Amino acid sequence: MAKNLRRPPVRVTRALPRRIALTGTPGTGKSSVVTLGGTDVQWREVYAIARSYGAARKRRTGWEIDLRRLSRAMRRNRPVRTEVIVGHLAHLLPVQGAIVLRCRPEVLYRRLTRARRGSPKDRRENALAEALGIVASEVRDSGIPWVEIDTTDRSAASVARCVLARLRRMPPRPLRPIDWLGDADVAEHLLDWSR
Repeated sequence: MAKNLRRPPVRVTRALPRRIALTGTPGTGKSSVVTLGGTDVQWREVYAIARSYGAARKRRTGWEIDLRRLSRAMRRNRPVRTEVIVGHLAHLLPVQGAIVLRCRPEVLYRRLTRARRGSPKDRRENALAEALGIVASEVRDSGIPWVEIDTTDRSAASVARCVLARLRRMPPRPLRPIDWLGDADVAEHLLDWSR
């Protein structure tokens, strides 16, 4: 997802809700969007916000986030400009809408392997979570406005342009949800990832 690192020429207007989640399974392209997203909005990683509010602890395997404490702190402190909260937990925080990045599970698995992100077990779990639509399902169940963007065959710049365009239209009209389970190629990999 680090290809085509030009900033997309899309401006975000002030008529946006104050906080939007950019979420998705690890490896779907959230960090690439942040890199290319420009400065019209404030991009904030969940772990960085949690650290600033004292709601994160460093563990041997990464950061442990206290979501309840972080949510309370975010409700007390309103942003002065549009914030896009980025991370696979972002939709669990007090946000007014969500953009969910999706990727075909077998492509996601290859991306994570190529980037050497996580252990082989973590990569399988992430591919399985994407196949089952765990993050997308949590967002749909939350009741906030949402939209899904398939990043599978798109460049990082194209995804960033699409995210910025969606930000201008938040809250979005929900589109038909992405369903990887209906794809025979994905179903073929499910048993491998569940081991």
